[in-house]
Amino acid sequence: MSEIRGIPFDAPLYHGDREHHSAFLKCQAIQAIFTIASDVRRLLPTQLRPAANPVVGIVGIASYGSSMVGPYLEQYSGIEVRDPGGETGFYIPYIYVTANDAALASGREALGAPKKFARIALTRESGLIQGTLERPAGKRLLTITAQPDSRLKAAARQTYSTHTNFYSIRHLPAINQSGKGAVTQLIKWCTDRTFRRDALGEEVLFTGPVSLTYDSPSVIDPVHNLVVGQIMLGTYEEYDSRLQAVDLLSNA
Repeated sequence: MSEIRGIPFDAPLYHGDREHHSAFLKCQAIQAIFTIASDVRRLLPTQLRPAANPVVGIVGIASYGSSMVGPYLEQYSGIEVRDPGGETGFYIPYIYVTANDAALASGREALGAPKKFARIALTRESGLIQGTLERPAGKRLLTITAQPDSRLKAAARQTYSTHTNFYSIRHLPAINQSGKGAVTQLIKWCTDRTFRRDALGEEVLFTGPVSLTYDSPSVIDPVHNLVVGQIMLGTYEEYDSRLQAVDLLSNA
């Protein structure tokens, strides 16, 4: 079977091919890359280790203008890690999407991305771009505010990869007290981005001052566990991307 399909099989919620290629078009995103000023080892699967000391984190908000499951917004938080094969990427402990059931279900079922529905916004005012996450409405979990006033310099661009690995845990609970049916798997997946080029032929990849605040901590959605130390880079990007499942790293 070359196709991956959600359930019910006669009316699947989402479609994809066996390698789980997914296209995302007309994307816009702001993100902050920063050192994490808290111990995140308890958040990581045992197979993954922090890739740097101090540990590096990423928080972003993206708007996907078009995808194989339709348009939606997404907020993601990641911890930079190294996998058993020596490759680096970001483990995703928290990820949220706007009301798109196919985006939520396909992310959780196919990749183990722990998606939840939330209120996510990406807005512009003057030269500023702001992303917000609320769950439920009115409970502001985080805010990213960026002033992308300069292009990413050539030296920094060379270290800013368009290919990024991600890791997440796919879990199926047991169906009864015997433990039958329980599955916990560490999944590796990746994205490849192609930045949009403007009328001057240059990539739409900007940087500038950025702030990231956890406005109202919640034990239900503890995105604040990635405590912000020093912000290393803030970006605004416009791109198309492809998402693909890479490997099953463990099957507990």
